[in-house]
Parts: sequence; C-alpha cells; structure tokens
Amino acid sequence: MPETLTIALERYDRHVPFFMGMVDPPAGLAGVTFKALEVGMAPPRRDGIDRHRRFWEDEEFDICEMSVCSYLTAMSEGAPYTATPVFPRRLFSQNHMFVSVAAGIEEPKDLIGKKVSCRSFQTTMSVLAKGDLAFEYGVPWRELDWHTMTAELVDWPGREAAGLTMIDEPSAPDALIAGELAMMIHPHPPPKLLAAMRDGKVRRLFPDTRAECARYFRKYGDYPIMHVLAFKTALAEKYPALPRALMAMWEDAKRQAAGFYDDPGYAELAFARNELEAQDNLFSADIWPSGLAANRGSAERFMKYLTDQTLIEKPYPVEQLFHESVLNT
Repeated sequence: MPETLTIALERYDRHVPFFMGMVDPPAGLAGVTFKALEVGMAPPRRDGIDRHRRFWEDEEFDICEMSVCSYLTAMSEGAPYTATPVFPRRLFSQNHMFVSVAAGIEEPKDLIGKKVSCRSFQTTMSVLAKGDLAFEYGVPWRELDWHTMTAELVDWPGREAAGLTMIDEPSAPDALIAGELAMMIHPHPPPKLLAAMRDGKVRRLFPDTRAECARYFRKYGDYPIMHVLAFKTALAEKYPALPRALMAMWEDAKRQAAGFYDDPGYAELAFARNELEAQDNLFSADIWPSGLAANRGSAERFMKYLTDQTLIEKPYPVEQLFHESVLNT
C-alpha cells in the first residue's frame, strides 16, 4: 500500500519547490510520496512552530530539518535516529553576534568578564559562536557570564557546571541596548534589536562582517552547517533507498530554487540578482554542498566545540551521525 511520509521544513527559498509539489521521489522509492510541512521554530508558519521538539519528543514528523547541535548531543547518548548529509540551513557566527555600543566593545577580547546572552546554550548558532569566540578569537566561553533566553531541548551532564542564568527573552534586547548585556547571539535577530542597529545603539561585533566571514570561509573551506535532515533509523530500515533519495530530492529543490533568481524581479530585494553575483565572486564555490566529504570539516569542528562546551563528553566519529548508505558521499 502506498505510504506518505511527512517532511518538516522551514520556509526557505530552497524549500519552496517542496511546498509547491515540484520535487518527485527518485525511482528507488516507488510507492512512497512526501508531504512537505512548513514548520518553523518561532515565527508563525503554515503548519505551526516548535519543529525540533515536535519531532524529537512528540515524533510528529517522519523526516525533519533538525538542529545540528541538538542532534549531535542526542546522538552521543545513542538516540534511535540517523540522518542524511543534507544541511538545509547554514550561517556564519560573525553575522549573528550583536554588541551594545553602550558597553564599549571594540574587539572580541573586550567581552571577557561581561554579561552576554544567547537563545539557549545548545542552540546551534550559540554553540558555533561560543566555539568561534574561543578558538578563533581567544575568548573562552567560561570567561563570559552567560544568560539564556529559552529552555534547552536536550539535557546534558555538564549543564549545572556551565553556570547559566535565565533572562526574559522579550526584555533581553532592552538590556543589550542599555549596556547591561554586552553582547547577544541570536540566529533570528528580534525586531527591537534590528531597530536599535538602525539607531546606532547596537552593532555587529565585526564592523566589516562580510570580509570577516569571507576570511573564515577561506580558512576553513565551508559555510558552517546549522541544520540536518534527520529521521528514525527504523524508517531507513524500512526504506533503504530513503537516505540517498532525500539527498537527490534536496539537490533538485536547491537547483530549482537557484533558477528562480535568473529573473531579476523574483525577490522583493531590488538588487537580489546583483547580490547573488557578488556572492559567487566572493566565495567562488558552491557553499551549499551535500554529502559527508564536503561537510566533514564543519561537523568535526562542531564536535570540538560541543566537547569544549561540555555538551558531549568527547568527540566521536562523524560517520555515526549518518546512515551507512550515505557514508561514501
């Protein structure tokens, strides 16, 4: 009997082809159809919010775009999940560290000893930013006073030792503007923070953020991964072709989405096409590759950061994150 698998995705341009029914399963999955659900984490979406918890705790979806760090943390404890090396979300930490002008932060090391905030300690952007601050800029996370804004998705043994203080999320931007918080790390900058940037009260930690991100890319060779496509191991046992099929489908959607920008009027941004051309010149590479080989460095860097931040006891082979059928990709 034909089966429909649900796949929970955020509303990104590369996922529009899924939502529009423009992506067909490969021949190896005959009899299987996919229903793409538009599920976010906080902003309103067609099929709701709280995607990670609904997948991890409620088992509501068959396949889910999952936080890399929550996934790595849970897999270190032997959770019954696996994944395919498709990474639907990528971000540079340097673009998501916002400092208060009132706090007088001129360079990363000025943050030492200061109060800083992040969404949750194990939010993937939080882990990346803490790791980059420590290993790239000489600012160990233990020398900062951390205030988190939301509950943690997965518990970990070193949580109490991390010395976290909860702060009310709606009031956190005010604390940043006033200089009570020196920095905020946030993957989705709240409107009040963005307004404060326009008013000159908040700025990014790195004044020439684009140049710093480009330097980071040249050094490591990757645009850091944020999310991965995960599913229960039992589902891959039922459909052995599924892990590779998901890779093929996502690559097809990515290709179709890139074609949207051939029309200079596709996006609301007046210079969207120009920006795409500038990005191609800046990186001179496909910064959204699927497969284990192209993303091994980013995954191993996260292992290093997670270990340093006590979220996992020790690094483990990245091969354990993915289904055996895709390890040679």
